[in-house]
Amino acid sequence: MADGSSTPADRHSHHFNVRFKDNVTEEYTIYCDQPCTVLEAIKSSKRYNKLKCTDENIVIQLRKTDRECVVATHFPCSCVGDGALLILSCKPEKIEGVLNKPSEIVHPRNRYSVFYIESQGGKNSRTKEILRNNTMKQFTYLCVYGEKGMTVEECLKRDGRFIDNLGDFELSDSKNHDRFTEHTQKVDNLHEKEFKICLPRNKNTNWSDSKVLEVAKRRGTSVKTSLDKSGSSETTEIYKILRQQFPKLKEIMESRFPGDSYEKAVNLRKENFGKIQKSFSEVHRVRKLLELSKSVCKVVVENGRTGTGFVLFDNFILTNAHLFMDEEGRVTLEDIDTFTLFNYDDPDERDINCSCFKVKNTLTEFIDGELDYAVLELNPEGPEVPPGLLKKFGPVPQNGEACIIGHPAGEIKQMDPTCIIEKENRGKAVDDHLELYSDFPLVIHSIRQVITNQGIKNILMGGNKAERVVTYKTFMYHGSSGSPVFDAHCRVFGLHTAGYTYGFKDHKESVIEYAQPLRTIFKSLMIKIEKSGNEELLKRVKEEAKGNPDLEEVLKVEPEDDVLVKSE
Repeated sequence: MADGSSTPADRHSHHFNVRFKDNVTEEYTIYCDQPCTVLEAIKSSKRYNKLKCTDENIVIQLRKTDRECVVATHFPCSCVGDGALLILSCKPEKIEGVLNKPSEIVHPRNRYSVFYIESQGGKNSRTKEILRNNTMKQFTYLCVYGEKGMTVEECLKRDGRFIDNLGDFELSDSKNHDRFTEHTQKVDNLHEKEFKICLPRNKNTNWSDSKVLEVAKRRGTSVKTSLDKSGSSETTEIYKILRQQFPKLKEIMESRFPGDSYEKAVNLRKENFGKIQKSFSEVHRVRKLLELSKSVCKVVVENGRTGTGFVLFDNFILTNAHLFMDEEGRVTLEDIDTFTLFNYDDPDERDINCSCFKVKNTLTEFIDGELDYAVLELNPEGPEVPPGLLKKFGPVPQNGEACIIGHPAGEIKQMDPTCIIEKENRGKAVDDHLELYSDFPLVIHSIRQVITNQGIKNILMGGNKAERVVTYKTFMYHGSSGSPVFDAHCRVFGLHTAGYTYGFKDHKESVIEYAQPLRTIFKSLMIKIEKSGNEELLKRVKEEAKGNPDLEEVLKVEPEDDVLVKSE
């Protein structure tokens, strides 16, 4: 057309072939009769639905005789050559992170400039990441497109496979490394050319907080390696900034144990405190906990309460029952709107990454006020629910280290490594805490009265809950109810439930906190499901429990047996 507008559908006609797995030989022909993206065209094939893969996890390889490259899912089908071969594969992680959505209008081929960028960077980029996902590095080129008139920077930002901030980068011609194209230049004359991304040399050794965090978050290597490779000589300053950015464990511990009470707390279980330092400083444990934490969510209740929960299996989550308690002390889900928020982690990106689910209010038979737990079913509409943690249930350790992950005060997700306080040491732990106010005997008396009224004697030696709960010290109480409690092996053994709290003006404290053992909750839940007659749900839970010796042991116990805490 003379005005250069999109080609009419009756003039757009071509085809390409698709393999739906890299290791197969079968090819399916896709006939494209109107301008669209390659993924939209491929979706016209019923075979695509058998992939069982979300669009954002798809990798589309463009097979050429002399190069191996990948295109974005939003690549214009008009730019795919007639009879070309595309190979689809599904990856476990998100491949594209498009911040600026591609144009909904797909133009004819002559409106685009298509060029190729090597996955291995050029000058000053060999030791720095340029790609959002390392999966792309297995291919030689990334095929990039842009409407004529767009700049190089605009094309790469829209592409979604490159990191968000490449800075003042340049493209060096793959055939002539001394020829450069700046990122501000238009792409009109780059068609069918091959380039490497070159980054500016970083002469500023005074890294900002955000720069250190960016490296620490995106690198697969250690931060030390990242810093060494950067060429920065101000490592002392960088490490100082890094320590400020990561969870301030030392400050947390010191604020929790002011004065000499820190030394007393350490002496209380010195060997276990050493285990905590060792266990939760090991990278593989932290990495595993971070992965499991994806199943932890913030719970928002219509009555104004907020708490924490985590996925058990499928669309079912576990949290505390007291979140749904009315003024008369009755616990019910009926006529109460409840929502859960997953990935409520990053304060800067929570609006982008959060997944919200509405809770069905039909599972009132799976609420237990005595054990203070509630099993909720999420509305399946929307994104996929993270994997459940039921398979990760473990027995209660007799002592040693633990870690709580939740949303204290309804804030972004946090984690707190702590130490189990054995039942015979609970009284002493409370006394040691109250020694903070040794110069104010009336304050100590008042606090003791408050926590006595809350029923603290029930968890102390001789109390009716002494054998049935797990205790520890943590800053996570208000809003953290329903958090999972992990052991040093990253097994979930407890449901963080409550603490014995007191407060002064603008300050609240807790003398000790406790969790309900998940083994106890699981046994109670199985009895409730059996009584409900829901055979399908009962079968599903038993399937999830397979392979977990602790849960399988519970399933062998008769329902009328006492509910006890199993210790290692």
